[in-house]
Amino acid sequence: MAKKKQKISLRERFSAWRGARTKKQVEARKQTLTTAVKVAAVMFVLVAAGAFLRYAEGYVSLARPTEEGHLVLVGVPGWVNWDLKARVVAAAGGDRFPIGEETAEVVARNLARMSWLDDVEVNVTHDAVRVRARWRKPVAVIERGSSRFYVDADLVVLDHMPMAHLPIVEVKGVSLGLPPSPGAVFDRDDLAAAVKLIVLLNRMDAEVAPKTPLLDQIANVDVSNYKGRRNHRDPHLVLVSKDNTLIYWGAEIGEWAKHLEAKDEQKLAKLYTYYKESGSLSAGVKYINLYDPQDKVPQPIDRYR
Repeated sequence: MAKKKQKISLRERFSAWRGARTKKQVEARKQTLTTAVKVAAVMFVLVAAGAFLRYAEGYVSLARPTEEGHLVLVGVPGWVNWDLKARVVAAAGGDRFPIGEETAEVVARNLARMSWLDDVEVNVTHDAVRVRARWRKPVAVIERGSSRFYVDADLVVLDHMPMAHLPIVEVKGVSLGLPPSPGAVFDRDDLAAAVKLIVLLNRMDAEVAPKTPLLDQIANVDVSNYKGRRNHRDPHLVLVSKDNTLIYWGAEIGEWAKHLEAKDEQKLAKLYTYYKESGSLSAGVKYINLYDPQDKVPQPIDRYR
């Protein structure tokens, strides 16, 4: 006998449908929540990674030292003392510089204002800033009131600083006018005549008396009567020793024939012969006459001219 088909009421059907729908919603919500959690986790990881990279970058930046190089002065002459080197370093901007393309230009620009240097070349290597230049050597000093300044063999003005180890001779009687600033040329004929004589004596010292230079005993060169502007009969140039012995040089170098004087070579020979024999520029005399052509003097070597 066949079983009767069980009837499902409408209410039961609705309840079953509602239950199924609720189950799907729950599953959907679970899936949405899971996705949100995963997205949040990924975002957290990315943010954390970014923060770590920034920290690491900052740490590396702090841990890695800035690339710098020492200032190196190349080819410095032996007469340059520590004080002058220190002044050059200060003018350059210090003794350490960053290694970069602009460093050479900056250092060269700074040293261009340094009167003691000429023809400055700056090269930057991986660990140094190398400076090579021609150093101006002072040969004469000029005093004007309370101020003092040097000039080199080219009459370039150098600011004054202690240079006791060099035979720098004072020049007196220069028609000063307004002296130029350091680095400029002090173009005065009387000063040029004195400097030319000092340079000549310096060369003679190197050849004849390197251990006891004659210039060490010279206090000044007096050019007050340059070209006979005070008295044409008196010597134009006069050397004065440190013990006040007068050394009458006479006319400017190269002008001896116009004034019927002894040749410049004869003046030099007489002066250095007297100095070597006497061991001093005074030796009890008040003056030494070099320009009188009648005096017998030994013949010099032409290269001393």
